[in-house]
Amino acid sequence: MNIAIIGATGQSGSLIMQEALDRGHEVTAIVRNPKKLTSDAAITVVEKDIFDLTSADLMSFDVVVNAFNATFGTEEQHVTAGHVLIEALTGQGNTRLAVVGSGGSLFTDDSRSERIYESAGFPEQFLDTALQMRKNLEELQSTTNLNWVYLSPCGLFDAEGKRTGTYHTGSDVSLVNSKGEAYTSYADFAIAMLDEIEQPQHINQRYAVVSES
Repeated sequence: MNIAIIGATGQSGSLIMQEALDRGHEVTAIVRNPKKLTSDAAITVVEKDIFDLTSADLMSFDVVVNAFNATFGTEEQHVTAGHVLIEALTGQGNTRLAVVGSGGSLFTDDSRSERIYESAGFPEQFLDTALQMRKNLEELQSTTNLNWVYLSPCGLFDAEGKRTGTYHTGSDVSLVNSKGEAYTSYADFAIAMLDEIEQPQHINQRYAVVSES
């Protein structure tokens, strides 16, 4: 498959890129600063800001992965960037949008009366990110004529976590692993992302991903 990864220099995007390369996919990294790319594999590089992307930039891909990560204080860029991609890909039926989403807006249990970011102990510094990424999700959910999927890691999203190859998926409710932990490693999240890309199971859905630690 021909896969574009926006934010391929980030912690999540770089692992998704490597997973895609390891599986033999054709990968294009869409980045603002190509010098930050760590992979020495043969990839196509497009130097462009996410906010400047158009349909013409993206329509040739089978899948566009949004691994954009706004810095603290600019969390609203998740909404702006997400809207740019929705506008660019709506009506482009052959291109699917796959979003690295927030776990903060998952519900705490099946009653769906409380979201993770509303629960006691949720880190204040991540609240704006969770709120803004929820807005991006809600725009996706209200969009028609767009093929998308939104993956939400559960609990601690660990950039240094090991690649176990074992994960579980759910719906919009947070999950725990076999140890009772709400935990997702970036490496296993990348596996989940590529599994969904290769064999779509969640068409126009958000779903939770939890992995072993």
